[in-house]
Amino acid sequence: MSTRALGTKGPQVSAIGLGCMGMSDLYGPADRTESIATIHAALEAGITLLDTGDFYGMGHNELLIRDALQGRSRDRERIVISVKFGGLRSPDGSWLGYDGRPAAVKNFLAYSLRRLGTDYVDVYRLARVDPAVPIEETVGAIAELVKAGYVRYAGLSEAGADTIRRAHATHPISDLQIEYSLLSRGIEADILPTTRKLGIGITAYGVLSRGLISGHWSKDRAAVAGDFRAHSPRFSGDNLDRNLALVEALRKVAEAKGSAVAPIAIAWVLSRGDDIVPLVGARRRDRLSEALRSLDVKLTAEDLAQIERAVPAGAAAGERYAAAQMAHLDSERR
Repeated sequence: MSTRALGTKGPQVSAIGLGCMGMSDLYGPADRTESIATIHAALEAGITLLDTGDFYGMGHNELLIRDALQGRSRDRERIVISVKFGGLRSPDGSWLGYDGRPAAVKNFLAYSLRRLGTDYVDVYRLARVDPAVPIEETVGAIAELVKAGYVRYAGLSEAGADTIRRAHATHPISDLQIEYSLLSRGIEADILPTTRKLGIGITAYGVLSRGLISGHWSKDRAAVAGDFRAHSPRFSGDNLDRNLALVEALRKVAEAKGSAVAPIAIAWVLSRGDDIVPLVGARRRDRLSEALRSLDVKLTAEDLAQIERAVPAGAAAGERYAAAQMAHLDSERR
């Protein structure tokens, strides 16, 4: 497994990370045994970056990771655990907003450490910028936790360019976690140039657009209970038809390379720079194996041109979230 750095001041991690959210939340039911087996398979394949959030399944995801790492204490130093915090949820699972107050930052971490069964978190980041709290105060609290040894690096999530600059001036930021894929290229205008100027890495989530460009999605796929994609604009109505047409165009490029669609889509993200680490949200070992094949894909200049013709920038139909969720994205404010 090759490695990449999470920014000039961040840790070295595997070139691909494992996003664990779907093992607990938002994509419908998941099999616990298979989820743990998938985490084990990822570690055995050389993946060292595990990404979670304290609100994924209201703590369930952190407990799942703790159980998966049981008996692997010798691996702790090489495993980089990235935790998002601040998401507020009600008992029925609905969203109540985000909390970036300094006291809340420290409180959230105390619970995460206990659930994860670890003495420190490697990268700690607010899941969405809290508009009621200056980012300097939130990052300042993370800086105090770094100084105390409870956190190793400060990160950001879905922050816009101005917020990134203000946060980094408060305390060095290792990486920005943000959606980036063939269908979501908004960071290329202002955010990516800003992170590169400041030496901040990118951990890219949604590299398969939540399965939409995996090559496995179909128009007649039935929505299951608890799967937020049933309400996602890109998976709905005419938008889905248009987006699946893009996938079919991409499939032709993949087949010419002797590849499935997913490895090509992930390899495209890998090709965008050594400062970008894709997170794959595999919940099963077969999907993980498929994603890892992206590391063997060598995209030539002609391949990249063909991919660009198949899925041009801005070609996606529909926003990446429903309107209520889009309103929480500092990264989308202009």
